[in-house]
Amino acid sequence: MAGGEGTRLRPMTANQPKPLLPVVNRPIMEHVLRLLRRHGVDETVVTLQFLAAHVRAYFGDGDELGMHLSYATETTPLGTAGSVKNAQDALRHDPFLVISGDALTDIDLTALMAYHRKRGALVTVALKSVPNPLEFGIVITSDDGRIARFLEKPTWGQVFSDTVNTGIYVMEPEVLDHVPAGEPVDWSGEVFPKLVAAGAPVFGHVVAGYWEDVGTIDSFLRAQADVLDGKVDVEIGGFEVSPGVWVGRDADVHPEAVLTGPLVVGDYTKIEAGAELREFTVIGSNVVVKPGAFLHRAVVQDNAQIGPQTNLRGCVIGKSTDVLRAARIEEGAVIGDECVIEEEAFVSHDVKVYPFKTIEAGAVVNTSVIWESRGQRSLFGPRGVSGLVNVEITPELVVRLGSAYATTLRKGSTVTTARDGSRAARALKRAVTSALTASAIDVRDLEVAPMPLVRFDVRSSDAAGGVVIRATEGDAERVDIIFLDSEGSDLSSAVQRKLDRVVSRQEFRRAFPDEIGELRFPARTAGSYARDLLDRVDTSGLSEADLKIVIDADGGAASLVLPTLLGHLGVDALTVNGRLDETFPAGPPGARQRALDRLGELVASSRAAFGVRFDHTGERITIVDERGDLIDDERALLVFLDLVASENRGAEVALPVTTTRVADQVTRFHGLTVRRTSLSAADLTRAAGEANVVFAADGRGGFVVPEFAPAIDGVAAFVKLAALVARTRLPLSAIDARIPAISVLRRSVATPWAAKGTVMRRVVESVDPDGGCTIDTTDGVRVVQPDGSWVLVLPDPAEAVTHLWAEGCATTDAGQLLQRWGAVVAAFPTTPPT
Repeated sequence: MAGGEGTRLRPMTANQPKPLLPVVNRPIMEHVLRLLRRHGVDETVVTLQFLAAHVRAYFGDGDELGMHLSYATETTPLGTAGSVKNAQDALRHDPFLVISGDALTDIDLTALMAYHRKRGALVTVALKSVPNPLEFGIVITSDDGRIARFLEKPTWGQVFSDTVNTGIYVMEPEVLDHVPAGEPVDWSGEVFPKLVAAGAPVFGHVVAGYWEDVGTIDSFLRAQADVLDGKVDVEIGGFEVSPGVWVGRDADVHPEAVLTGPLVVGDYTKIEAGAELREFTVIGSNVVVKPGAFLHRAVVQDNAQIGPQTNLRGCVIGKSTDVLRAARIEEGAVIGDECVIEEEAFVSHDVKVYPFKTIEAGAVVNTSVIWESRGQRSLFGPRGVSGLVNVEITPELVVRLGSAYATTLRKGSTVTTARDGSRAARALKRAVTSALTASAIDVRDLEVAPMPLVRFDVRSSDAAGGVVIRATEGDAERVDIIFLDSEGSDLSSAVQRKLDRVVSRQEFRRAFPDEIGELRFPARTAGSYARDLLDRVDTSGLSEADLKIVIDADGGAASLVLPTLLGHLGVDALTVNGRLDETFPAGPPGARQRALDRLGELVASSRAAFGVRFDHTGERITIVDERGDLIDDERALLVFLDLVASENRGAEVALPVTTTRVADQVTRFHGLTVRRTSLSAADLTRAAGEANVVFAADGRGGFVVPEFAPAIDGVAAFVKLAALVARTRLPLSAIDARIPAISVLRRSVATPWAAKGTVMRRVVESVDPDGGCTIDTTDGVRVVQPDGSWVLVLPDPAEAVTHLWAEGCATTDAGQLLQRWGAVVAAFPTTPPT
């Protein structure tokens, strides 16, 4: 009997039938079929109605279980007896057993069938004593075992026995003569009472063993625990690697993970170091559990991702659901299939989240989520489309993104594609290329190329745009997908919204066979880039200065351009990590700092003028002075700014609103002015394209050399820096020493999307109009106090977070500003009590 909807088990049964719900990683119905086989029953008819195709697809003809399965499907629900009547053609000749496909049991079916034959019964009902009979049909028998009375779903005032009907019956074929065809009919409510009243031999047999009607969330969780506790005799897949700990085939459990049985880990699952799995936890197949995750009595179904520092207690996580960093899910909560629980979200006890929903970062969910997601709608963030590889960013999503981007362009347009050296980017770029060409777009594939080279190729060719896939700097598990316009700049917000709409509506354009685009691999792009860069950037004095420079290419794409460029610069360059490393960014913790320490040692020992380390896409640089000391990104901006300003009196520089006020002091000293921009890379690029702007930077190692291109370019920045150092003839440490100290601090506060507008209004209302403060709304709300100290409050465009920056006259002042304004932002209740 496998036709029930299991409404009380929703959302687990919202998109799969109840018999397929897994108990210790096997569907309940599979446990039942294995029980039948153990008792010599190998021919089974399965009655189906709700989502019948799912059951047929999973079990097929039963060959994998050593059984023969056939199916009887109802077009409309026919009840427990009507569904068996519907299968009458297969049940005409021999006694047969009726058993539920969604109740977990290990009762002795052989003994039940023997009792039936011994009594010469027409029907034998398997009975079970239970402590709470309210949800079941009560049965009372006489001394000889004959059933005297049935009562369905009694109240406590009607309870006259604790023996209930398990829904397991042995029957003779002629019983079906008492069931009308094609009508909804129930065994215990209609057929059996009539047979008893007519004096037919209907017997009840109280069975020993385990029986659990898995009809509620509580009983579903209880069934998992009972199997692990040995209370029911069913097979548990995998190997018992220690008492009570079962681990599936090819599962990877790190030695530093903590597993306290009884529990089960499915096939091909990965449990990483520092994860803790406690008693009665069930982990499905192809699941990843990240460091610091804590699970107790949790059931996690196949293909889920459990992020670091998550806390899951007594809950159910559906298939292909992602629970991200520090999320917390409480007792009795059920998360449906293909959901996303974002960072630091809290799902309260007994909450139901239906399939395909998103719970935003930092949200507190106390009521069930059925119709609408509680998450941000935009795909784009500060780094383009970003996310975890094969979790948030899958090949399927990349194909949709590529198709949507192509749909925004004319048929026959050309798009430049490229990637960094990582394996994830290589795999995903193939999906982009296929999607573009299938949508009537020609592709110029630069293969592995630095980001500045891609921007150059787009703006200097006939390309209508570009797509770059790269690993996220400093995070081995994330990728960024960057879409470019015809000028090689990041897409504007308006175009991003258009692309977002096409993806959400899936309104993709497809090409006719004769319109499918071409795939080309242009040559000599690196040489063209280097020549154009040297033509546009003033490198006078560089060859005469006899500079020695140490360069760390970080095994990235910049290594493909540097050899051509360095041959024309006339500097003595020592290059390390100059070969492409496709294992990036999966380096050990602290690898970046060790690389910078090594760079500093090489600079100091070789008496070089300075050293630079490129990021993996060649966009950003980190600078080390002649003594081998690291110049952090904020100080590097000021040092570079001082060098540029000394040659460009009266010009302008473009800097984000988060840049220290010391930058204003540096520019005033040299007679320049500062133009503040938002944190958007596109906004910084637009400002850098203005006629009088000679320098721009983002304060994170990204520098713009406007005379070459109004975009962040690490290679151009390196050339410009080398030329300025050569002409200035001052060591970088001396320039750094004459610039005042800075004290900019930052923090982030989780803020639900629905509360962001309220938070920003509260920030504006909290500014004292009589205190001499001014408000700058270039990006977010920047409150500047009379003494020059300031705080910036800025909602994150892609996450449920509000960021705060503050700069005071001293570090303590900045800390006080952060504390004060952070309290204003955090006044909205965003996190649960601990």
